[in-house]
Amino acid sequence: RNPQGPIARKESTVMKDHRIVGIHITDRATHAGEVQTILSKFGKNIRTRLGLHDVNEDSASPNGLIILEAVGTNQEIDALSDELRGLKGIQVQSMFFSHPQ
Repeated sequence: RNPQGPIARKESTVMKDHRIVGIHITDRATHAGEVQTILSKFGKNIRTRLGLHDVNEDSASPNGLIILEAVGTNQEIDALSDELRGLKGIQVQSMFFSHPQ
């Protein structure tokens, strides 16, 4: 039995900070393919992805929101955000959460 508990992790995999990237997409039908191409390019930097949009009985909303839990260096995540910001109709915001040392 492991004395550190059932889910012991190596020090190198312990997350020190959380960086959340929010992506607001207007006109999803037009921009979804471009956004997906960039997200695929940075796939190794995305731990969690959540997509949100309004749906009613007749149709889905033309706008959407993607929330990412990003991992990697600040430079990698900044590059992802910058590429997304380069697309028309895309707004990107970030949140940082640091764990006390």
